[in-house]
Amino acid sequence: MMSDIASLCKRRGFIFQTSDIYGGMNGFWDYGPLGVALKNNIRDLWWHRIVECPPLDKNGNPLRILGLDSSIIQHPLVWEASGHTSNFSDPMVDCRVTKIRYRADQLAVYLPIKSDGTDADGKAFAFFEEEDIQNIADKLKKCGRRKIEEFRRVLLTDLDTSQYIRVVAPDTTDVGTLTSPKAFNLMFETRVGAVVEEKSVAYLRPETAQGIFVNFKNVLDSVRPKIPFGIAQIGKAFRNEVTPRNFIFRSREFEQMELEWFCSGNEVAEWQEFWLDNRLCWWKDLGLDSARINIRRHSPEELAHYARNGHGTTDIEYKFPFSGNGFSELEGIAHRCDYDLAQHQKSSGVKQEYLDQASNERFIPHVIEPSSGLTRAVLAVLCNSYCKDKAHPSGFFLNIAPRIAPTKVAVLPLQSSVEIENVARSIFNELRGKYIVAYEDRQSIGKRYAKNDEIGTPYCVTVDFDSLKNMDVTVRDRNTMKQDRIGISHLGEYLRQLL
Repeated sequence: MMSDIASLCKRRGFIFQTSDIYGGMNGFWDYGPLGVALKNNIRDLWWHRIVECPPLDKNGNPLRILGLDSSIIQHPLVWEASGHTSNFSDPMVDCRVTKIRYRADQLAVYLPIKSDGTDADGKAFAFFEEEDIQNIADKLKKCGRRKIEEFRRVLLTDLDTSQYIRVVAPDTTDVGTLTSPKAFNLMFETRVGAVVEEKSVAYLRPETAQGIFVNFKNVLDSVRPKIPFGIAQIGKAFRNEVTPRNFIFRSREFEQMELEWFCSGNEVAEWQEFWLDNRLCWWKDLGLDSARINIRRHSPEELAHYARNGHGTTDIEYKFPFSGNGFSELEGIAHRCDYDLAQHQKSSGVKQEYLDQASNERFIPHVIEPSSGLTRAVLAVLCNSYCKDKAHPSGFFLNIAPRIAPTKVAVLPLQSSVEIENVARSIFNELRGKYIVAYEDRQSIGKRYAKNDEIGTPYCVTVDFDSLKNMDVTVRDRNTMKQDRIGISHLGEYLRQLL
């Protein structure tokens, strides 16, 4: 199914591999006319629901959430204080024969998990020496439901890393070609200024959150919001993934939608549950099937460094076609404690405290962070909306929720006739101020219907010779293919109710 979706995305102008005419670059993607429209619609809906019209609290009062757009490049000391220069890395191994680099935890997927040296499917592997196999199998039994994902962590933290030397690399049959794992920092380096020297080194941000934290005092001093309040940001982030994969799911350049919710430490549990419920509703409101959504709480061992002393992290996951029997992360709702603000206060020497006017108490707020990937949201919507149906002209259609569909309505003159085209143009001009509307007069009506099914246009309005006599049009529903005759004078209200 993923190959069908990727093919559709290129053919219909959703997503292209970047620099395609030069062979492309792995992990980088360009969004075509329909892709950027879908992405922007999701982005704008998130911004509207979080910043412009934020949720109501338990008393029915709107939350205070402020917007921010911070620079992609921050001072290098920001990343030292946040722990990214020391903690933001993956364990990498190199093959001495093929010169290919691999993530060590991904190689763990291929480890034998039975004492006879075969995996669950009975396929033989000889990656580890015999005396290690039972030890690995014992650890695997403790991992519970998320066996493979947890096993990667258990292997990396609990087993002697020198055992990786005995792993057979995926692209060779020779034993012992892999080096021991070494930390590989995921941040992209760049240079600032004309002189190339050590002090000119900077980084492309690997997350948007730190731009919010280093502006916390600026927002506090200029706007003076009361705790609890939030600061939200949408923007690009960059991670030098060694093995980007699964189309746009894991790429080197991506967009994040992040909210940092500042509150007192004794209110953390309440707000974490609040944001989990709110964000879960938002994903379902995008049209994602509830049966494909999963809630997973992180185990203590897998928590990020900023969350280890708090209430943990909960992921909202989605069952992508490549997820197998499991799920993959859409959004994390993390309790970052007071880690980030405390680190920046310590590193910069600038106080990051909040003064509670009621109690005259100064404290560094705790943070709840709902953080989601905009590009992953696009992929989830595409996967969820891809519906196979032999009754449709193309054998499938995209059931995209009308509120985020790239095109809401397509106006189609049935025949090449001046009179029909004049009516169709009049309808198009009337609707274009209200919705994103397409006007299409090429190819047969069947092919035009098929195209709009494929790109997720909810409704097609067809103008024919009867329209000239009766002043009505045919409105075709994308999902059901049902066609209704609607008077032109009532068309605007009819579509408004549907959309």
